[in-house]
Amino acid sequence: MSTLFVSGALANKPGNGGEAWVRLSWILGLQRLGFDVHFVEQISATSCVDSNGDTVRIEDSTNLTYFRDVVGRFDLAACSSLLRDDGSVVFGPSVDELLALAEAAVALVNISGHLRHAPLLQRLHPRIYVDVDPGYTQYWHADGKALGLDSHDYLVTVGANIGTAGCPIPTGGRQWHPVRQPVVLEHWPVRPVDYADRFTTVGSWRGPYGPVTVAGRAFGLKVHEFRRFLELPGRAVGEFRIALDIHPADGADRVLLERHGWRLDDPRRVAATPEDFRDYVEHSSAEFSVAQGIYVDTNSGWFSDRTVRYLAAGKPAIVQDTGLAGTLPVGEGLLAFTTMEQAEGCVRHVVESYDRQSRAARSLAETVFDSDVVLARLLADIGMPT
Repeated sequence: MSTLFVSGALANKPGNGGEAWVRLSWILGLQRLGFDVHFVEQISATSCVDSNGDTVRIEDSTNLTYFRDVVGRFDLAACSSLLRDDGSVVFGPSVDELLALAEAAVALVNISGHLRHAPLLQRLHPRIYVDVDPGYTQYWHADGKALGLDSHDYLVTVGANIGTAGCPIPTGGRQWHPVRQPVVLEHWPVRPVDYADRFTTVGSWRGPYGPVTVAGRAFGLKVHEFRRFLELPGRAVGEFRIALDIHPADGADRVLLERHGWRLDDPRRVAATPEDFRDYVEHSSAEFSVAQGIYVDTNSGWFSDRTVRYLAAGKPAIVQDTGLAGTLPVGEGLLAFTTMEQAEGCVRHVVESYDRQSRAARSLAETVFDSDVVLARLLADIGMPT
């Protein structure tokens, strides 16, 4: 069995069940293809906090607790490592054992270029960079920000339109291989509900990044897009909920959302673990969500990992169009909107034909986003055998 390394942020994002599923989907999906997967993450001492948010030793941190809990529940403890930035081991096999594993590995899947530790990188070939923030990644790289792209053999992105005529995102002279967000279907069974009008999503009001300015043009954040659709709950039939990470400084926005009929849930309470996140999705009828402004304005073809899990659970998804035409089958199970009127129509269509939309959502997950299909196709695309 061939050993393959996967790296990404898990301990670095404690209490974020949705982000955990991104890493888990690659790890578990590659295991299904027959790889002996080793997950490795590195973390800075300054990122380690306790439950109050105060900086502490990593041994006393919520970061380590979260890492242990998640890899333990998914039977990954024996094949996972957590390293300090200096390469010393916090969790997992010794440094020498880890380096020996890397010597024998057939590839590194580096989600967002997370793994930077040189002794490991030098031993891992080929290196596959997985971009889950299209636009940010490429514009930052063009601006000289050190993302490590040049040290990778293959660049992979969830921005399906990068490199095409209708997408202005720079390629940096490299080929970007498109990949769909994978979902391991056995972990996302269909959970029917007896109501058709409970629309939810999970997200951050501003996200971890600020706007990106290119040639005097600022590409905005999700908050700017959501404000365009504030009035939807008053114009469409249904309950609209968001498990929303919103800073206390954005209190005026919170009041505005609630005044327009949005019901806000605390993601730290309802979506902190992978299981909590799945439970929140499964008790929804469907998803309604906007996208980061940069994904929309660049026609990137970005598609959310979160939305893929709604579809897998048999929940129709109504999402803001990021240039999906021609990249995904839109219309049944997955509906895209640009204007308020289109959003209203999509909501009405889902509610009026819910059972059909639910079946179409799951079918889409099975035919388009199944990790078996997505990951095998990607590896074939870059010429790597499964």
